[in-house]
Amino acid sequence: MKLTTLKNAGLLALTLTVMGCASPGGSIYVPAGGSSRDVERERAPEPPRTYPREEETRTERKSEQPSEPAPEPDRRSSSPSYQDSGDQLSPAAQSLIRQADAYLAQGDVGAAIAQLERAQRIAPRSAEVYFKLSEAYVAKNQLGSAEQFTLKGLSLTGNDVRLQRSGWLLLADIRRARGNVAGANNAEERAGAL
Repeated sequence: MKLTTLKNAGLLALTLTVMGCASPGGSIYVPAGGSSRDVERERAPEPPRTYPREEETRTERKSEQPSEPAPEPDRRSSSPSYQDSGDQLSPAAQSLIRQADAYLAQGDVGAAIAQLERAQRIAPRSAEVYFKLSEAYVAKNQLGSAEQFTLKGLSLTGNDVRLQRSGWLLLADIRRARGNVAGANNAEERAGAL
């Protein structure tokens, strides 16, 4: 009986020792003659190394060589951030739009939208594609999406008055169908002003 008690006491002592070393925040590994806190200090993060930025190294290299004055950028030659006209449709995009029109005529709105989404990937900056997508979503009775596609198309018309007018009139029809009479009147006024 004493042997069993001694074994249990030894097992208990071993368990307590292991549990003590594995306490939260401490490390199991303790170097000879040290504590777990010494290990944590050794693993303290080093301050991040800073490397000179590429511009700084170029500046340093330039300063080593004789420098010539850099020409001033000509601000007049920079192009505006908007386009004067929308993108022209590629033959592939035109073909997809014709296929979509045929699907719409047959009443297959889902297939028409699929063709128009392909055309959109080919010509992502073409107002015509967005207006056609808008018409397809009107046919699907998803007027919120149709309005968003129309607004996107209007942002891409540039100076093309014909496209702008058709876009504003399309937007007026969509807004009227959604019950937004004031917004529809505003869109019609914009179309009339062109």
